[in-house]
Amino acid sequence: MMVGSIKTDGLRLLKAKPEDITVDLAACAVIVVDMQNAYLSKGGYLDLAGFDRDGAEDVVIAMRHLLADARSADVPIIYLQNGWDPAYREAGGVDSPNQMKSNALRLMRRRPELAGTLLAKGGWDYELRDEIAMQDGDILVQKSRYSGFVNTPLDSILRSRGIKYLLVAGVATNVCVETTIRDAFGLEYHAVLVTDCCHQAGPAYLQDATIYNVETFFGWTCSSRDIANVLRANSQR
Repeated sequence: MMVGSIKTDGLRLLKAKPEDITVDLAACAVIVVDMQNAYLSKGGYLDLAGFDRDGAEDVVIAMRHLLADARSADVPIIYLQNGWDPAYREAGGVDSPNQMKSNALRLMRRRPELAGTLLAKGGWDYELRDEIAMQDGDILVQKSRYSGFVNTPLDSILRSRGIKYLLVAGVATNVCVETTIRDAFGLEYHAVLVTDCCHQAGPAYLQDATIYNVETFFGWTCSSRDIANVLRANSQR
């Protein structure tokens, strides 16, 4: 039996840490977290807020390869996109923790000339990087909080497709990526962090901290090359 062109006997051993994991490619999806200008591009929110972009472009390149391999194996790709309506009503009321802690919202309060430009739907900052644009068949889930599961249809989208294994990549490793993986764990998904397709917000040690957290408490980690070995083998079957 086939699902798309993936066999339902798609059990594959993925080289991962802290131990290898058997992944059913017929029940697998790639979750692309917030690969937006805001977090990756010069002049985007993180850049304006003073966060180090070193290595961000390498992540974009690695993500392009990961997505190409996933598409060649007919593994579904789900994009998450973080932000709010242009009036920021979705960001919460004045007493919302999101209003108090969001660095983008705080930056706009400090620099009124930026008001309405950061992570606002319809704006350049909000848009996905052109190099990893969505293609026909990809799924977009817009979100207004760190987790891809909070107040979104992501869980329903995954369960309705029988998806149990998530290959998670994107930005920021220690914020939206890790938060989404934590919630995936609680919802009984097998989450694998694709380390070279992720970039942290803050010092480099935060990337290592999330890798440690995922490997120790919430899931598994691997490289895009490890995934490519599995996906390419499957696409040739």
